[in-house]
Amino acid sequence: MSELKNLLEKTLHVEIPLTREIGISVISASTQLVELAAPLSPNINHKCTAFGGSLYAVAVLAGWSMVFARLHAAGIHAHIVIQDAQIEYLLPVVETISARCELAEDDEFARCLKLFERKGRGRIALAVEIVTQQGVAVKFSGNYVIHN
Repeated sequence: MSELKNLLEKTLHVEIPLTREIGISVISASTQLVELAAPLSPNINHKCTAFGGSLYAVAVLAGWSMVFARLHAAGIHAHIVIQDAQIEYLLPVVETISARCELAEDDEFARCLKLFERKGRGRIALAVEIVTQQGVAVKFSGNYVIHN
């Protein structure tokens, strides 16, 4: 297991206790891709599908984790918060919740860091998908803020 993957999972479980309760695990973590998973059983609803709130939480946390990975790589310690978000529930999830956040562009995060250095706050928009065997089940987009 990579150092970043271990650090991210430990940080999630210590700083955001909900992640332990819903069974979040870090599948992969880099500055380009973060993948989180959560088992269906603690996140199930009355329809035997994943609860919408759990899907939202896993998506928010995948984006949060990407910001964490980028800050860690840059050697920066800052607070990370979600400012606002939109979510589309496209398909029911009847298996392990698998969320992916990709950030191939370095320019967007560089702008975020410049704002952070100048004003003590930076913002970045991130997209997350929850994918099942049937296809993309959830599309999430959120604005994350970093601050001192």
